[in-house]
Amino acid sequence: MNILTARKAAHKIDPIHLERWSSRKFSNKPVEADKLHSIFEAARWAPSAANWQPWRFVYAQETEDLEKFHSFINENNVEWCKEAPVLVAVVSKLTRNEEGDPNPFHSFDTGAAWGYLSLEAHRQGLLTHGMGGFDREKAKEVLNISDEYVVEAVIAIGYYDAEATLSERNEAREVPSNRNELAEFLFEGSFKE
Repeated sequence: MNILTARKAAHKIDPIHLERWSSRKFSNKPVEADKLHSIFEAARWAPSAANWQPWRFVYAQETEDLEKFHSFINENNVEWCKEAPVLVAVVSKLTRNEEGDPNPFHSFDTGAAWGYLSLEAHRQGLLTHGMGGFDREKAKEVLNISDEYVVEAVIAIGYYDAEATLSERNEAREVPSNRNELAEFLFEGSFKE
């Protein structure tokens, strides 16, 4: 499938934004260390309120660590992400300083870091798929994450495998999704329902 024929931008943008999508067809081919470090390097340079940089990434690529991740990811997601050679917990720090003052932008900034990571992964020839289907409390327990942090998402990272088999349910979902038109989320001057 040619993604650029399936997805069309209404305005001129770099094609990387249309090409990147969240397939579930992972190869179990390992991700090279230099590529993995490059995508985390891209996340490092995401914008951050007052430069607090609340994002943290806990990743797994060894069998034992991947199995720990599988223990808190929902069964429907494990079905396809078990082939991914890298799983990442995206974590954000709730506080901004040693005194424990809250960082009201922690999720926003961590989401920006995930966006940078995802685009760089695509540029490096890798597939990323973010997941919200996991037990957040169990993830914190298994990964030894303190209450000063929240686990925002889990990401599968790896190479695409067009021949990978999926359940009938997931195969039906294996289509690049489109996005809402600008008029549905862009408002000038004031918000409208």
